[in-house]
Amino acid sequence: MANLELFLKSHCKLQWEFLNHSSSHAALEACLIKIFLLFAVYKLKGSEVRGRVNGHHQENDMENLSLFEIVKLGKSATQSVVDDWIESYKTDRDSALLELINFFIHCSGCKGAVSSEMFRHMQNSEIIRKMTEEFDEDSGDYPLAMAGPVWKKFKLSLCEFIAVLVRQCQYSIIYDEYMMDMVISLLTGLSDSQVRAFRHTSTLAAMKLMTALVNVALNLSINLDNTQRQYETERNKSIGKRANERLELLLQKRKELQENQDEIENMMNAIFKGVFIHRYRDVIAEIRVVCIEEIGMWMKMYSEAFLNDSYLKYVGWTMYDKQGEVRLKCLTALQGLYYSRELNARLELFTSRFKDRIVSMTLDKEYDVAVQAIKLLTLVLHNDEVLTAEDCESVYHLVYSAHRPVAVAAGEFLYKKLFSHHGPEDEGRPRRGRQCLNANLIRTTVLFFLESELHEHGAYLVDSLWDCASELLKDWESMISLLLDEPYPGEEALTDAQEAALIEIMLCAVRQTCECHPPIGRGPGKRVLTAKEKKTQLDDRTKITETFAVALPLLLAKYSVDPDKVTNLLQFPQYFDLEIYTTGRLEKHLDALLRQVRDVVEKHTDTDVLEACSMTFHALCNEEFTIYNRVDIVRSQMIDEQIDKFHRLLEDVLQEGEEPDEDDAYQVLSTLKRITAFHNAHDLTKWDLFTSNYKLLNSGLQNGDMPEQVLTTDPGAQLILVHWPGCMPYTCSSAVKCCSEPTRLAAIDGADGDTVVKLQHRLRHFQIHSIHFWLCFADDEAGKIEALHRRRNLLAAFCKLIIYNVVEMKTGADIFKQYMRYYNDYGDIIKETMSKARQIDKIQCAKTLILSLQQLFNEMLNDLGCNFDRSASAFFGIKELARRFSLTFGLDQIKTREAIAMLHKDGIEFAFKEPSPQGEGGPPLNLAFLDILSEFSSKLLRQDKKTVHLYLERFMTFQMALQRDDCWLLLISYRNSLQAGADDDTLSVISGMSSRSSARIRRSKPPAANKRKLPEEDSSCSSSDVSMWVNREQSGPHTPVMMSSPHIVSTVMRDAKKLRPEQGYMGVYSMSNETPHTPLQPQHQHMDYNRRGSGLMEDDEEPIVEDVMMSSEERLDDLNEGMDFDTMDIDLVGIRIQESIISTSENPF
Repeated sequence: MANLELFLKSHCKLQWEFLNHSSSHAALEACLIKIFLLFAVYKLKGSEVRGRVNGHHQENDMENLSLFEIVKLGKSATQSVVDDWIESYKTDRDSALLELINFFIHCSGCKGAVSSEMFRHMQNSEIIRKMTEEFDEDSGDYPLAMAGPVWKKFKLSLCEFIAVLVRQCQYSIIYDEYMMDMVISLLTGLSDSQVRAFRHTSTLAAMKLMTALVNVALNLSINLDNTQRQYETERNKSIGKRANERLELLLQKRKELQENQDEIENMMNAIFKGVFIHRYRDVIAEIRVVCIEEIGMWMKMYSEAFLNDSYLKYVGWTMYDKQGEVRLKCLTALQGLYYSRELNARLELFTSRFKDRIVSMTLDKEYDVAVQAIKLLTLVLHNDEVLTAEDCESVYHLVYSAHRPVAVAAGEFLYKKLFSHHGPEDEGRPRRGRQCLNANLIRTTVLFFLESELHEHGAYLVDSLWDCASELLKDWESMISLLLDEPYPGEEALTDAQEAALIEIMLCAVRQTCECHPPIGRGPGKRVLTAKEKKTQLDDRTKITETFAVALPLLLAKYSVDPDKVTNLLQFPQYFDLEIYTTGRLEKHLDALLRQVRDVVEKHTDTDVLEACSMTFHALCNEEFTIYNRVDIVRSQMIDEQIDKFHRLLEDVLQEGEEPDEDDAYQVLSTLKRITAFHNAHDLTKWDLFTSNYKLLNSGLQNGDMPEQVLTTDPGAQLILVHWPGCMPYTCSSAVKCCSEPTRLAAIDGADGDTVVKLQHRLRHFQIHSIHFWLCFADDEAGKIEALHRRRNLLAAFCKLIIYNVVEMKTGADIFKQYMRYYNDYGDIIKETMSKARQIDKIQCAKTLILSLQQLFNEMLNDLGCNFDRSASAFFGIKELARRFSLTFGLDQIKTREAIAMLHKDGIEFAFKEPSPQGEGGPPLNLAFLDILSEFSSKLLRQDKKTVHLYLERFMTFQMALQRDDCWLLLISYRNSLQAGADDDTLSVISGMSSRSSARIRRSKPPAANKRKLPEEDSSCSSSDVSMWVNREQSGPHTPVMMSSPHIVSTVMRDAKKLRPEQGYMGVYSMSNETPHTPLQPQHQHMDYNRRGSGLMEDDEEPIVEDVMMSSEERLDDLNEGMDFDTMDIDLVGIRIQESIISTSENPF
């Protein structure tokens, strides 16, 4: 290197001297080029030399690394690493084997190492005991359990290393009775260790080693069969053509292969009985997953040896595992077996034993498990005789599941079961028309939809079948042909119900095609489409427009008198590409459509039909398209006719001066319905409807003969009626329903202040004086359910008025105070309202909660008097309600800090508001309210407790502080709950964790620096800052933001979250009238994936997880019957991982 550098420098110097003495430009250029080339050669040679040097250093560094570090880095090919180890093994097998042993030890995360002395003189059990002592138990992390891409890659590298090691040694080393014996013995001992890291790592290594040996055994079996076949062929030759030497060689080869196979089988038996038998039921789910995953591969790879009941039973038993990931791995392992028709035929006994369990797993609490169970049953359909009709029906209804993967899997099962069988008679069917194959399949879909009796879920059915049957659902021509064409001779025509179902399915398919996203409630919603998907969407939309632009007027003409069919048919134009009317020269079909829609408006008074007509005109009246003027003229003419008709009828009614008869009232009402339907979607300002509405309402309310339907139908009635003080309560009830709609809310928002104030007053008056609203009086059970449904809808509508700030939030106190009393009927709606109100304004919501408690307290005083007994059920109920309110604030005390402090402020003021009825020196009338208020003390931060305590002392006199009588104990108790040094400020956090922390092994670890703690006295928010907002006056509620309409009209109740008894304060408190629940039987259970859990104790923001597993321990009773136990005896009583997870529906009250 030095000589090369000296040569280059001297040569460049000579060239530079020559350049100085030369005057030729050509010589100058030549010298510069030569100098440049010399330096380039110098740089290139230097880089090559440095590269060789660096490579030499890197090679030396790799040689200094251990086998574990090499595999962990993953920079060297696994093949070369294994080859290097084999070479070292051939040179010195003891040292190489010691390196392999330390490799497995280090893979477990153990920092210790096995020395040569230990390897020579100690048994494996002693080595493992020594390594266990050196293991760092304070750290629960080990390579297989650590997160991150490095350790994920390490796991793959470890598995690959073991597989390559066996593959490279399969012809010689694994038969030396040394290496494999030592490795299997070590891994078996480690797999029985109490240390999780040793047990997990060794089990994974042993299972991968077993898989590699299975592959070797399979190759040996194939070679042995080939050798046997060659031997038989050679022996069957005539004596003259037979080669005896070849026969001897084949016999020797067969003997050698047989010996190798026997030895491999011994190794596999040692691993299976020493590791798998014990670890497939390990307490750690990850270890059980490894065992089940690998046994599935063995049965698939070497089915001749492993696909029998001796091994299948372990998979069947583990399907009852309590961990979802283990059950999931069982199903995926079985799918690999059932996928092959050849293997499927050999699983008949297993299928007959565990079929019911697989069917029940379609309702598993883990959605991933349910999906794979349905997919497994789809593969089982290869054998038509296995699944009964009852089994199939339990899967069919899952197409209506709210979880889309479950529904799609069920849709594939349904399609394969009902639609994929084509007989010989289907070969000659035409491609289009009523007699085509798709038309028959469409009929089958309609029949299934009707038999399922879930008529409002057509969109869910279409979405479930979309991935596997989209071509069928997009066959618009066949659907239209079934509806319009006359049936052929001998063909059965569609019934009225079938036609309605077909129209609904067709509409749902059109919507799915144009919107390209699942229906509401299933899936994440809209997503960004790819360029290919956008092109497909445009093509499909064009085809839909061209097809239905011609057919829709004909369909409307045929079904114009059927409200349900017309309502669905009128929604099709919303998905049209309106430009096609012009480019495709379809204006005459547009005129026909407008005529049909106009006729529908004249014929019908049903609200849904009229609103569908209104939305059809709204969709067609788009100023961006050339058809706008044509449609707008028809719309204006139709509205003119209806309003003129309304004016004429109104004048006739007002001029007669008598009570209108039924015919006149019907004419006014029907015309008003048509106008209202268009008022909701179109601007009718220029028609000046206010004057006519005013005359109608004024006359009706003064005479007292105005029907309620007119008030609820009139688009302006709900705002005008508040000006009449004699308005009846039923009118306010109608106003509640109407004013909760978004279109009415917009009108209220634009009304004058006096109107809004009067509306709030009347709505509040209605709510307060309708206490019988909460009770349902009916003679029969069906009547009670219907009445409850109406009241729930009305309550939900009133709650929307609170959330949308139509009425003041404090109005909700009259609702919140009924939370406990009527929880079974209205608890979910009230709780959702509290949650939404807290999101809008935390402080005002807290003030509303305390107001509801104050109202209940005053009612109790009116009933029981001031000298009531604190053990009375009424007082206990108020206190229990306060505790429930306290739990709804959640665990994050920072977010609710200001609201909780303001709640205490109002509560203290209420407690000292009224003087003592006993005169001076006696306790205030409402002093007992402090006992109720103490339920919220645990939600205060420590520094806030000081501030609230100082605020309490403002109302206390010196004599009060000295009192120790029984009547003053409530004040003393409340003061104690506000002491700054008390530990009850973390009670809500500690009690929720107590049961879990007691079950863990406590280790002394330094606290993490970045862990968030509860604020102490040195918090950034000082007590003085808190006192500013504790003492401030609430001038008015905060202005909330406009929010989306909450889903608070569900009639499904929540189930109670099941918690352990030792969870103390956070546990579910049983009520006096609680009855023990009875577990549902799995075979009679119907799962509803739309259910919402009940937990009253959980935080509002925390998702609720509900057990819906349908496994039953009763199925384990006869699993041993008829199975071949040739490997070992299993004590089913000792296997606890198959315990059942029974879904129960508990009523908290």
